[in-house]
Amino acid sequence: MGTRRLVVVGASLAGLRAVEAARKGGFEGRITLVGAEPHLPYDRPPLSKQFLDANGADVPPPTFRTKEVFRTELGAELLLGAPATCLDTAARTVVVGERPIGYDALVIATGATARRLPGTEGLTGVHTLRTLDDAAAVRRALDAGARTVVIGAGFIGAETAAAARKRGLDVVVVEAQATPLVRAVGETMGGALASLHRRHGTDLRCGLSVTALEGEGRVERVRLSDGSVLDADLVVVGTGAVPATDWLVGSGLTLDDGVVCDETLRTGAENVYAAGDVARWHNPVFDRPMRLEHWTSAAEQGALAARNALNPGAAKGYATVPYFWSDQYDTRIQFVGVPDAEEIAVVDGDIERDHQGVALYRAGDRLVGALAVNRPTEIMKYRRLVARGASWEEGLAFARSRSESRQTADV
Repeated sequence: MGTRRLVVVGASLAGLRAVEAARKGGFEGRITLVGAEPHLPYDRPPLSKQFLDANGADVPPPTFRTKEVFRTELGAELLLGAPATCLDTAARTVVVGERPIGYDALVIATGATARRLPGTEGLTGVHTLRTLDDAAAVRRALDAGARTVVIGAGFIGAETAAAARKRGLDVVVVEAQATPLVRAVGETMGGALASLHRRHGTDLRCGLSVTALEGEGRVERVRLSDGSVLDADLVVVGTGAVPATDWLVGSGLTLDDGVVCDETLRTGAENVYAAGDVARWHNPVFDRPMRLEHWTSAAEQGALAARNALNPGAAKGYATVPYFWSDQYDTRIQFVGVPDAEEIAVVDGDIERDHQGVALYRAGDRLVGALAVNRPTEIMKYRRLVARGASWEEGLAFARSRSESRQTADV
């Protein structure tokens, strides 16, 4: 008996790409897409970028497809506004609310949920920035001219701060690490990128933690570990996210910072695959397990997970060089590879002084990463070098050739 029903849990980018790939591959059976939020699948990166930047403007939600497209072109049943609560791999059912839904093939694409500050549940004015509803609430507060405190100087925090400064609002960014973006780009380049905040008038306070949020029903003050107190009408918590796997406890799947998968994104249960922010799989490019919260990998994994789930006998592995980007103030930041490096060298330009340039990352004799600041045409060339296992010397030689070509063009 062939696959008659594909169930995709998670109306995310990965979930959408799974549905699209199934139909593109010729699957004619029933497809059900389950989403915890009431919204159609939407694009998350714009939420902390263009969506927040729209000062008072009526910006439509960044949805990928209309209901009509799901109904007619994709032929998918949408179950939105109710999360999956249980998976029974023996019975091959997913429970949504009280309703069991049978599957022949299953793709788990439930993503991740933003970390929240404990003890702030009853305090209005405190938000994460992960969902469309989160972004709408934050934008309303910025529209009202809120005094803003951002907790966490990662990409979400930095982009939120940039949106506030574009409106001329005062904003303080509090970061527990000594430098921002350490986990994303390493300490050296995180320090260089910190100058972006200061150049645009953002008050960046590193090496401090939040000890309390205070207010009568609504946040009014943020107390820091150095004893200082910040007035605030809006607090945005950008301290990372955790994979959405609570509903899978007891399912028999291996859960360890996500759903553990092999190279083909198979979970270990028959015809059950995972994709996107929730999937932790073995990446052969770096020979290590990874869980990525990046747009590109979510799209690619969603499509591959569906194809493999529908044809497990011909399942293919997923190998990638991680790629992400961030728009902050007037700067485009792009990174490929991994930041775990024994050496980081700025090989072109001056990132801290001029806010443009390229830095390379070395582990052993291998080029493992590259950071490009305001060099949008450069980064994919380095991604290809990392993908084929180029040596450090090859990376340096390529950087020299690019720099020489640019200088010749400028003459």
